[in-house]
Amino acid sequence: MQKGNLLIVEDNSDLRQTLVDVFEKENYKVSSAETAHDAQVIVRKGLIDLMLLDLKLPDESGLKVLETVKDIDPDILVIMITAETDVQPAVNAMKKGAYDYLMKPFELAEVKMNVAKAFETRSLKQEVSRLKRQQLSEYPDWEIYGASKAMSELKEVIQMVAETPRTPVLIQGESGTGKELVANAIHNWSRRAEKPLIKLNCAAFPEHLLESELFGHEKGAFTDAKALRKGLFEMAHKGTIFLDEISSMSPSLQPKLLRILESQTFRRVGGMQDIQLDIRIVAASNRDLDEMVQNKEFREDLLYRLKVIDIQIPALRDRLVDLIPLAHIFLDRNNKEFGKQIEGITEEAKHILMHYKWPGNVRELKNMIERAAILCKGNMIMPLHLPVELRRQASDATTPTKPLDEVAPNSGPAPLSEMEKRHIVHTLNFFSGNKSRSARELGISRSTLREKMKLYGIPM
Repeated sequence: MQKGNLLIVEDNSDLRQTLVDVFEKENYKVSSAETAHDAQVIVRKGLIDLMLLDLKLPDESGLKVLETVKDIDPDILVIMITAETDVQPAVNAMKKGAYDYLMKPFELAEVKMNVAKAFETRSLKQEVSRLKRQQLSEYPDWEIYGASKAMSELKEVIQMVAETPRTPVLIQGESGTGKELVANAIHNWSRRAEKPLIKLNCAAFPEHLLESELFGHEKGAFTDAKALRKGLFEMAHKGTIFLDEISSMSPSLQPKLLRILESQTFRRVGGMQDIQLDIRIVAASNRDLDEMVQNKEFREDLLYRLKVIDIQIPALRDRLVDLIPLAHIFLDRNNKEFGKQIEGITEEAKHILMHYKWPGNVRELKNMIERAAILCKGNMIMPLHLPVELRRQASDATTPTKPLDEVAPNSGPAPLSEMEKRHIVHTLNFFSGNKSRSARELGISRSTLREKMKLYGIPM
C-alpha cells in the first residue's frame, strides 16, 4: 500500500536520484525537482504530503521555497536538507514551519527514519480528526432531527457518503428543508472535518463576479485585477465546498465546474496553469434539475456528475411525525435565549400546527416557534400565540364536529354510526392525529381504532 506523496527538491542529481530510488522502494509516490521553480510548479499541481527540501538551490533560497509552499498548503510537512555547519539557517527554517532538518552528509537510514517519523506525526493528527468525527457522529447536529422513516434513511445516507473521500453530492429539496444542514453534516462527519467548509450561494452573484469568486484571478486578468486572488475552490482545498442554488449557475460556468468534477483541476481567470485540487463538491437546489435539463437550462452531463449521490430531503408536511418534537427542540432553545420557562404547547396549538401546510418547512416552523415564545407570557404556547393564517388554515382543514348535547333538536336523530364517526374524528383532532392516545381516550385498542377509521373512511 502506498504510504504517501513525497517531493524531493535537490540540485545534486546523483543524490536526488538516490533518494528517489530509496523512497520508491519504500512504497512512497515520489516526485523530484532540481530547482525552486520546478518544485513550486509540482506543489501547485500535485497533492504533496512531505518535502525533502535543500536549503541552497540554483535559482532561489530553500527558505523562500518553504514560505511559498506553506502559503500554498500549510499542511505539507517539510524536512530541510543543509550542508552548512551553521545551524542558524536551519533554526530559521523551523521558525518558518519546517518539520525537521538534516545535515549533509547523512546516512540513508537517517533520512528514512526522519521521513517515517514525519508520516507518523501526520497519522496521529489524522487519528485525532477521526476521533473528533466519531464524537460528532455520536452527537450529531440535532437540527437534522427526525424519528420518521424518511429522516432515519437520510441520516444513514449522510453517514455513508461522509466516509467516501471526494464523491460529489447533490441535495435537493424545497426551501427551508435543511439543505445546508445536510451539507454541514456531510463535512463534519467526514475525514475533511478539520479542513475548510466553504459555502457559496450561486444566486447571490452576477455571472462575471461568480467566476472570479469561485476560481480566483491572476494579476492583470481584467482592469481591476491588481493582484493575484485565490478563489473559493482554492480556499476549500482538502475540504468541502458547498454550492447552494446551483440551478442559478450560468451555462458558461457549468463546463468549468464539470472540469473540476472530472479532473479536480481548474485555472484562475486569466491563468494559463492548471491547479490541482483535492475537494468534495456538495451542491444544492430547490428547483427540479431534471426538468431544467429537459428545458436546456442545465447541462445533462454536469447533472450526472453532481448526482453521484442524490439526497432528497422530504418536506415537513410529508413527515408530520417529526413536527411536534422539532417544535419542542426550538422551544427549548428559545427558553434559553429569552430566559423564559415555557413548559410546552397546548393540544389546541398542536392541532393548529399539525394542520398547517408549512410551505417554508423547518425554517418556517423555527421562526414560528420563536415568534410564539416571544409573545407567550405564561407557561404554555396557546393558539393565540400563533399567526392568524395558521389558525384559519387549521380551521378550514378540519370538519367541524359538535358534541352530542349541541346537536340541534329539530335535526332529527342521527344514526349511531354517524355519531361514532364524529366522536372518533373529534378525538383524533384533539390529540393531533395521535392514534395511541386517541384509542386510550376512546377506551378501545389501537387496532380497533384503525379498523373503525377504515370503516368510516377517516384518513389514516
